[in-house]
Amino acid sequence: MAYANPFDIPQSRWSDKAAASLSPEQRLLYRSNLLGSDLTITNFGGGNTSGKIAAKDPLTGETTRVLWVKGSGGDIGSMKLDGFATLYLDKLLQLEKLYRGVEHEDEMVGYLPHCTFNLNPRAASIDTPLHAFLPFADVDHVHPDAVIALAASSSGRSATEEIYGKEVGWLEWKRPGFELGLRLRDHVARYPGLRGIVLENHGLICWGNDSKTCYLNTIDLIARAARYLNEKMAGKDAFGGQTVVPLGADGRAKVAAQLMPRLRAPMSQKQLKVGHFNDEPTTLEFVCSKDFEPLAALGTSCPDHFLRTKIAPLMLDPAKVHDDGYLVEAIDNYRKAYGAYYSRIAGPNDPKMRDPNPVVVLLPGVGRFTFAADKTTARLAGEFYGNAINVMRGATAIGKYVGLPEKEAFGIEYWQLEEAKLQRMPKPKPLVGRIVLVTGAACGIGQAVAERMLRDGACVMLTDRDSEALESTRVALTKKFSADVVRAMVCDVTDETQIQAAFDGVAREFGGLDIVVANAGLASSAAIEETSIDLWNRNYDVLAKGYFLTSRAAFPLLKKSGGSLIFIGSKNAIAATPNASAYASAKAAALHLARCLALEGAPFGVRVNVVNPDAVLRGSRIWDGNWRAERAKAYGVDSGAALEEHYRSRSLLKRDVLPEDIADAVYFFASDASSKSTGNIMNVDAGNVQAFTR
Repeated sequence: MAYANPFDIPQSRWSDKAAASLSPEQRLLYRSNLLGSDLTITNFGGGNTSGKIAAKDPLTGETTRVLWVKGSGGDIGSMKLDGFATLYLDKLLQLEKLYRGVEHEDEMVGYLPHCTFNLNPRAASIDTPLHAFLPFADVDHVHPDAVIALAASSSGRSATEEIYGKEVGWLEWKRPGFELGLRLRDHVARYPGLRGIVLENHGLICWGNDSKTCYLNTIDLIARAARYLNEKMAGKDAFGGQTVVPLGADGRAKVAAQLMPRLRAPMSQKQLKVGHFNDEPTTLEFVCSKDFEPLAALGTSCPDHFLRTKIAPLMLDPAKVHDDGYLVEAIDNYRKAYGAYYSRIAGPNDPKMRDPNPVVVLLPGVGRFTFAADKTTARLAGEFYGNAINVMRGATAIGKYVGLPEKEAFGIEYWQLEEAKLQRMPKPKPLVGRIVLVTGAACGIGQAVAERMLRDGACVMLTDRDSEALESTRVALTKKFSADVVRAMVCDVTDETQIQAAFDGVAREFGGLDIVVANAGLASSAAIEETSIDLWNRNYDVLAKGYFLTSRAAFPLLKKSGGSLIFIGSKNAIAATPNASAYASAKAAALHLARCLALEGAPFGVRVNVVNPDAVLRGSRIWDGNWRAERAKAYGVDSGAALEEHYRSRSLLKRDVLPEDIADAVYFFASDASSKSTGNIMNVDAGNVQAFTR
């Protein structure tokens, strides 16, 4: 099978008009954002840019040269000016006098804060010396797949010479840091006239005497590598040719929905994981190929890649993935192999072994799965492995793919400086790693619950039968919390097929399920002799059958995670009310269903609880309809402010109950704070004696 896709050729997006009015610092940012927002140039969080800019020294009042360089942990595609570290260039250059050799280069990072200009709190990255010692005004260090393919190929050096002649040099592998900065400087001095250097197993560093020249140089060098590789790949079979026929799109989606929760469960024993599935053409081309297994076993090459993906993936046998025992054994074997890798290389001063579970899982015929502590990290890990596949296909088109030696890979993964960066990361939010499905999520209580879960770090699948309202809510919550953590599917809870599709969807999109909030509802009011069969059935279809279908579809997933099922009930499930027999008795049926399910779920760690609201008028479609007028009539009051005052005054606390109040109660049952609670009812009604449960 011929290569599915050629390498993309980057195009210049520089605008002289946009850059004309910018200061030197702003032009550096403009260039950085242009480069970082183009995935043919570098991946998220990868690469760094710099400019050596004259500035007034706040201490002396004299003009000095300041190195502006992307700070530690930033992303050049989305960063702002405060994402740059600023350092006195002359002080940086003087650090060479303190350098005690390659065995001690890590200590040089401790000197970087002493070079800070103007009290800038942004920490300088380990790549700072690469920029400081080069004698150019502007420097770009990026990780384009096309250039890394050269850097990771047995023929990469000769291909570099063939592509660029004497314009681009080659430096053998050296971990980023002070020593590499000195080697770059010396190489440039030895070979004047270079436009850039390919760093073996790493990427590209290049430069210019102003921001525009530097940007255009970067674009040109990457484009030339991409064109060269495309010519070499033309007419050739990808990765030795196809040996597995991929499933169709529907078949791949079905396998993903069934497989991901079964992978997630054994990998989440110590820390919950969120999954991401991808079956784009290049990944399918790779996992269905003859050379897939030997290439994947070699591991990734670029440090940026394996910091996100671990050095190698877990590869599954498609003939065995239906067997849970096989999956558990495969994951356990991966953990043992990772532990052996750590034991072979780790020294007494290295950080303790981190999570030994796989990050990347590859399945021939289906695609790639990635798992991490949160959705964004899982997605990015998948994208980085996609970059690694691109590197492999380019490298094998011109020679043999060469992964980074194991010892060097370990040195990057367990670098003390990387460990220090991890330790500086903020404490995760309490629901990070948890996956939630909410029914009736388009407004009112459902929307408030979804927002509460998202605010505390969960991933949420919104479901509702109202497609327009659902889309509006999805857009609003995505804007507030990011596209990574919000999904939406139209679902009528009375439709068995739609219910199953929604639960398959949450499994496929996030990898499993931890929390289900059954909230979809309706309400009606009528005296018993005026209650039609249709009205009775409508209430029971949504409030009894709907909760049953939701629970039945949820249980197989919740049993894998020991999750939580929360019913949004009603005060009327406990307290009798006039002219609402269909609604109240259906709510009572749902409440008793929850009690029964608490018994069934307990052996699997599944908790089932109920939140009973009363008179949540704000934002509710139920109260915007006939129910409001019907309840006002039942109580002999006006349906406007008088009805609200009626509910407020009848409560013991004389307070309104809001959707956010219900969401807080749901959060309690969803969180670890209620880990020893099941079969319980929490009334959120401002106090109603009739609804007291005991």
